[in-house]
Amino acid sequence: MNENETTASAEKRDTPTCVDCGTQNCKIKTSVYPGFCLTTRLPETDQQWAAERYDEGRNREIMRAAAEVEYEGYGRWTRVQEIMEFARKTGARRIGIANCVGLVNEARIFARILRANGFEVYSVVCKVAGLPKTSMGIPAECETIGAAMCNPILQARLLNEAHTDLNVVIGLCVGHDSLFYKYADACTTTLVTKDRVTGHNPVAVLYTAGSYYKKKLEPGEK
Repeated sequence: MNENETTASAEKRDTPTCVDCGTQNCKIKTSVYPGFCLTTRLPETDQQWAAERYDEGRNREIMRAAAEVEYEGYGRWTRVQEIMEFARKTGARRIGIANCVGLVNEARIFARILRANGFEVYSVVCKVAGLPKTSMGIPAECETIGAAMCNPILQARLLNEAHTDLNVVIGLCVGHDSLFYKYADACTTTLVTKDRVTGHNPVAVLYTAGSYYKKKLEPGEK
């Protein structure tokens, strides 16, 4: 990469975007848009493309149901309740659970709640098939924390074959969840995001970024 390419790459990487905005005028409509605002710079072709996608399949119905759940349960419903209300509004009866084996107890409790509220449950654990990690070319040392590999693609396939109406992820690892989302046919939402250090509360790191976790903001810190 020559000097010009390096400079161009750095400029693109450092271009301010939505996280750098302090007005949120796209939400409140009573302030001003910053000069770098994506809304004011949005090409008409992008707006049109997105608008057309909402007319595909059940996308508009899903958007409407999500907005109604947000409104009706704002500050009152837990995420478990929101998931059930969303399922009802979209006619989802068979709920797929893709869970980490380390959160099987949480998945069982969630399944009990779903069944008690009239839903059918079909679950697939991450270690399904029980293949050794080395069979996928994963370094042998990774087996010291467990010999069996996670199998998110197979989890997705089995839930697809079960014809689930809505899938719920409970604690799949970083990256494994990405592959599950990629291959799952049904709409998927997340109930639990895994973070072993914080008791599955990853936002705690953000809340303590000015104190206990400040070291992660220091250059070179891992």
